[in-house]
Amino acid sequence: MTAPITVITELERAIASGSPQHRAEMLMQIADLFVGNSPRFTNDEISLFDDIITRLAAEIEVSVRSLLAQRLAPIANAPANIMRMLASDDEIKVAYPALAQSERLDEAILVQCARSKSQEHLLAISRRKTLSEVVTDVLVERGNKQVVLSAAKNRGARFSETGFRRLVKRSDGDDALAACVGSRPDIPRPLLLALLETASELVRSKLITENTHGRPEINHAVAIVTDELRVTAHAGSAIHADTQALVQSLKDAGQLGDETVRTFAEDGKSEEIAAALACMCEVSVDVIEQAMLQGKPETILILAKAARLSWATTKALLSFGIRDRRVPAGEIEQCLASFERLNFSTAQKIVEFYKIRRATGSARPV
Repeated sequence: MTAPITVITELERAIASGSPQHRAEMLMQIADLFVGNSPRFTNDEISLFDDIITRLAAEIEVSVRSLLAQRLAPIANAPANIMRMLASDDEIKVAYPALAQSERLDEAILVQCARSKSQEHLLAISRRKTLSEVVTDVLVERGNKQVVLSAAKNRGARFSETGFRRLVKRSDGDDALAACVGSRPDIPRPLLLALLETASELVRSKLITENTHGRPEINHAVAIVTDELRVTAHAGSAIHADTQALVQSLKDAGQLGDETVRTFAEDGKSEEIAAALACMCEVSVDVIEQAMLQGKPETILILAKAARLSWATTKALLSFGIRDRRVPAGEIEQCLASFERLNFSTAQKIVEFYKIRRATGSARPV
């Protein structure tokens, strides 16, 4: 199928006239003609369209370039040169559709854009249907937190060992990224173990409960950490029997509740806190001790939610300190959002996992 002679004639007039409005109108006419008949065109005809559209698009405003990118990006056989031009545009409104969708962009142009363009450009690339290791290496190296998380979530993305190492390193202290990277079925086993050993208790528990890929090394790595914590726990003093008896008597009298735990926290009574949480969560004191030895604020959030404690009491527990480390006031306020998002059912499941893990002793899945 050949483009009508009248269209080509009008094109030459539009280019010669120098009128931006006329050029824009002709550009969209040509683009519409191509989009409407793209499956019918031969390679030579596509090259002709490529030349025509590229000449017209050289000097048009951002809004028109953006519209052009939106029209052409989903087309599998879109003209390659114009797609590269649109993808390389500094204006993200223009580049985004091309970078995120176009199948006509090769690895070289994606790497070039990933190395030189803005974080918004990198984010667009991270959302492509598929990504090669060469491209993701650059995304993980240059990308900000949002870009890296987006790439890690992309199941069509492939990562090199170097890329995975960087992902694991960047996951330290970032629960969202750690959970995402740890859940990838293609992460090498040694790097999964490294990630799990430094991940928070919340992340480890999440990966255990959502281990859809059936990877036993997740359980194995957590068991290793469990054993280390158990040694630490035995090195400390055990909860005195009279403390447990006191807490049990409060429960029997219907006086063990939110206010009681808050008073324990305000008075700095760590043994009473552990005994109370154990009683309210219906687990052994050892389970609470072991969980709290993680030294992570999210552990307190989980236990507090499972015990149905209020935010005021949870805040008092965080202020009291975990593993001899007081949580800074600013960090405590940030915990509020996490506490509100965490539902009771999820907290119960995680505490149940603590209980099961404790019951299995030193046995390690293989």
